[in-house]
Amino acid sequence: MTAHIHWNTLSPPAWQTKFAQLPSANLLQSYEYALAICPLKRQKGRWGVIEIDGREAGLVQILEASLLAKTIHALAIDRGPLWFDGYGSLDHFSQFLEALFKQFPRRIGRKYRIIPEMEQSPVLDNLMSACGFQKNGKPYETIILDLTHDQESLRAGLKKNWRGALAKAEKQDGVSVDWSITTADYKEFLHNYAADKAEKGYGGPSVELLTALARTFIPSGKMRFGRAIKDGQAIASVLLLKHGKSATYQVGWTSDAGRQLGAQNLLLWHAMLELKQDGITELDLGGINDDTAKGVKIFKEAMGGRIVRLGALYT
Repeated sequence: MTAHIHWNTLSPPAWQTKFAQLPSANLLQSYEYALAICPLKRQKGRWGVIEIDGREAGLVQILEASLLAKTIHALAIDRGPLWFDGYGSLDHFSQFLEALFKQFPRRIGRKYRIIPEMEQSPVLDNLMSACGFQKNGKPYETIILDLTHDQESLRAGLKKNWRGALAKAEKQDGVSVDWSITTADYKEFLHNYAADKAEKGYGGPSVELLTALARTFIPSGKMRFGRAIKDGQAIASVLLLKHGKSATYQVGWTSDAGRQLGAQNLLLWHAMLELKQDGITELDLGGINDDTAKGVKIFKEAMGGRIVRLGALYT
């Protein structure tokens, strides 16, 4: 078994076509994400088609940074590579790494950062260690919702308390859900989100990043921005980004009134149905952890998805 990586051989539309054929994809490997993040971090994207034994096996997006004519060279693969049906085993990943090191040999001044899109396991740790990587931090955990089920099954999959909060929100007079995107509404959301984040001190993407994501995902029709409205005022907002057949819950905001009414439950339920209508087959609810956001983890778990424990950060 041998692997080879062909870099930047596809036009952006051709890359997007192949990306849409992946059975599962994530935000960090999407083309629009690279367009948003690279200017902020002074990086550039590199897009590779992985061949194994002469057949297309997967895709990988690398973000690069360099100085002094690449004397200093950093390569980041976040939640990649991604594989087509029939590929994605540990052996395939091992062959990918071998091909990567042939094209970008280890040397002084070159650094790697890899978060493999693979289930965390001792075997994966051993492989990465054998390749000279050190494990940093804990494995990345998220929750994936399967949206291929019908509406009744999705609703039945919600935990009792979550479904109860949703039913309460649905019964509220004067509460509506709006999926239109205007500059004014998005700016209001960013203001509310930034103020809430500063007041409560939780982590999350910066306003600068959310602005950059909007600039790249809105023109391609791959952003879903929803608001729960009561008496003409937004009481909750949710931002979702589509990539291939998948989507990611990026961030949300809820006012005190929205929290009492279960507005976030209402928005996320409607988001599931909207994404299904768009042909999305899975929804990534975003990272979870027990250390700093136990309540968020409990809320997401109650939506009925499966917890996925992916590889940690290796450098």
